[in-house]
Amino acid sequence: MPAAHTAPAPIHFKNALGQGAQTEVVFNRAFHPDAAWSATQDAVLNDAAYAEARATISAWPGYAPTPLHALPGLARQAGIGALHLKDEGGRFGLGSFKALGGAYAVLRLLLREIAARTGSVPTVAEVLAGRHAALLSGLTVCCATDGNHGRSVAWGARSFGCRCVIFVHATVSEGRAAAIAAYGAEVRRCAGNYDHSVREADETARREGWFVVSDTSYPGYVDVPKDVMQGYEITAAEAAEALPLPPTHLFLQTGVGGAAAAIAAQFRRRYGAAAPRVILADPDRSACWVESFRAGHPVAITGDLDTLMAGLACGEVSQLAWQVLEPLAFAAVSVEDRDAVAVMRRLADPLPGDPAVVAGESAVAGLAALLAVAADPAAARALGLDGGSRVLCFATEGDTDPALYEQLVGRSAAAVRAGA
Repeated sequence: MPAAHTAPAPIHFKNALGQGAQTEVVFNRAFHPDAAWSATQDAVLNDAAYAEARATISAWPGYAPTPLHALPGLARQAGIGALHLKDEGGRFGLGSFKALGGAYAVLRLLLREIAARTGSVPTVAEVLAGRHAALLSGLTVCCATDGNHGRSVAWGARSFGCRCVIFVHATVSEGRAAAIAAYGAEVRRCAGNYDHSVREADETARREGWFVVSDTSYPGYVDVPKDVMQGYEITAAEAAEALPLPPTHLFLQTGVGGAAAAIAAQFRRRYGAAAPRVILADPDRSACWVESFRAGHPVAITGDLDTLMAGLACGEVSQLAWQVLEPLAFAAVSVEDRDAVAVMRRLADPLPGDPAVVAGESAVAGLAALLAVAADPAAARALGLDGGSRVLCFATEGDTDPALYEQLVGRSAAAVRAGA
């Protein structure tokens, strides 16, 4: 493997976004800019599995590519050549990109179980037509969630005919819990943070004979998260196909890192050595990727992880995401809650030439990281941002908690969309 680059020292500065919020950029010493796509990475995400995921999901009722917005006003403000934002708020009516992953993983799991129990491989059409309803009604899937993944798993379970139990931790809002329950899932609230709820879901599933459909991987549990991540690649492929020119940079919010890994993987396999530079964005109160890059290996963040960006409030990186991103990601950037709110408001009240975009608090960390570092000359130089840069970000959710969105932005999502 080519030698890793020499990582610059971390950069820390006060940014201009959130009224004195602090930003830190930590560089990944394992970044290999010229490394080929490896067998280890291909075992996690690959073209054949992606093609199967896209063929399956694109055939579901209601599938359509989500919008890709050009933001020339914000690009000018950031001093870059172009900025595009992939808007996942309308995906399958579930409000986030998670619809691509959890439901697909549920389907793949159920197909495997039907084949194992009947001796014949079922088709997706047979499952959707209820041909295996009696068998599926006796199966239960479960997961831990900050909100959006659980909604996708619950939607998948209802769509394909199995039972569903979703574990939410202490700080998940009642609005998000209710949205999950609306798809017929039983919702159980756990003490502690997201990582505690992951362990409780796993322990309960082992005891009850249920099936965990998690978006994070851990030792001994990798097959289902691969399916989740493979579904996520679809949003990256849609963006690549819609862009006028390939991006030079991706700014991606993390959480456990599954979505960031899937997006980075799609662009790396598509463009090879010409793939865009990948910069990750962590909430500063659950900065597992920042701290892992600082240490040079995965580091678990403890405590309540109490960030407004609840969908990213994860203290441990996904094992699979680390395998993909360790050589691909250039740096990780910390984002404070007030940065996220400032960017939500900017998208709702856009600069001239930009469309209004409804983006939830967990949707904007990547864009917040871009705007913060672009305004700091040292950070911008270190990340290679200049007037020729073409940046792609992903607004990974809409107003998945409508009451909280209105509280933070000052207007409802409907009013923003109507241009009020």
